[in-house]
Amino acid sequence: MPPVSYPEFIERLKRENGHDRAMEAAIGRHFDPVGEILRAFLIQSGLAPQHYLVDVGCGAGRLAKHLSSYLTGSYLGTDVVPDLVDYARRLAARPDWRFEAVVDTVIPEADARADFICFFSVFTHLALTDSFRYLKEAARVARPGGRIVFTFLEFAVARHWAFFDTALDPARAETQPAIEFVSRDAIDAWVAHLPVSIQAIHAGDEAHVELPHPVEFPDGPRFELMATLGPLGQSVCILRRK
Repeated sequence: MPPVSYPEFIERLKRENGHDRAMEAAIGRHFDPVGEILRAFLIQSGLAPQHYLVDVGCGAGRLAKHLSSYLTGSYLGTDVVPDLVDYARRLAARPDWRFEAVVDTVIPEADARADFICFFSVFTHLALTDSFRYLKEAARVARPGGRIVFTFLEFAVARHWAFFDTALDPARAETQPAIEFVSRDAIDAWVAHLPVSIQAIHAGDEAHVELPHPVEFPDGPRFELMATLGPLGQSVCILRRK
C-alpha cells in the first residue's frame, strides 16, 4: 500500500487529536523549539528584517510565529492543506503577510521578487522530480543574489537512517506520508540545470546554528549557551540565485 497523502495524514491527526493539537503535530514534535532554531538559522544565513521571505510548506506557522516579531518585510506562506494555512495565519497575527493554499508545485508570486525562499521538511516528503520542479519555481521567484534554502535527509548522516527504517514498516504506510532521501549528487545535478550556485551544505548532525539564547526541548537535548552551535537535525542546503 502506498503512503497516505499529506492532506489525508492531517485529517487523521484531526480525528485523533482534535483540531489545534493536530495543527502543531502535523509538522513533527517540538513545535516552538524547532521554530526558534529555524529562525536563528535564517538570520545567521543573511535574512534581514526588511527582506521578503517565501515559506513553502509553512505548515501551521512554526516558522512564521517566530519570525513575526523580527521580519518587517513581506512574507508569503504556502501549504497544500488549507487548514494549516488558516492556522498559520492566525498564529502569526500579521495582517500584512500572505498565506495561501496551493495544489501543485507552484509558488504564487511574480518573477525575481523574493530575498529568501525556504523549504523546511518539504523535500523529505516529495519525489525527486517534484523537488526539482519546486526548485525551478524558487529560482524563478528569487531575485538575483537571493537565497533558496531546503532541508533534506541523506544516508551519509547516521541519525537519518531511523527515518528510512521506519518507512520500511508496511503498517506505517497506512498512516504516514512518504519519506524521501536526497543524495548530494542529486543536488549537484539540480544545480547544474538551474541558475543557482551552492553557498553551503550542512549535515544534519553538524553543529552550525548559532543560537541567541538557550533553546530547551521538553524531552530532548538542550542548546545551552548563546555562543553554542546546534545542529538543525535535517541536512540543509543554501543556494544562491545567480
